[in-house]
Amino acid sequence: MPLVTIDVIKDAFTPTQKHDLIQRVTDAMVSVEGEALRGVTWVKVNEIEQGDWAIGGQALTARDVQNMAASKAA
Repeated sequence: MPLVTIDVIKDAFTPTQKHDLIQRVTDAMVSVEGEALRGVTWVKVNEIEQGDWAIGGQALTARDVQNMAASKAA
């Protein structure tokens, strides 16, 4: 059975967004594996505390992630 783990910064995504991530990742796995494996495809979202995740030596907050997403959408 496949297990997909998604690490995100705590509070960067709403419960609805996390649910959407889970659904879309499950759908992506099923598109590769086949529909028969939907029921045994596990997707787990791990939330990392703000400040415990860094890029280039700079700790990130939920606001940083939200700002990045907003700038990509513009």
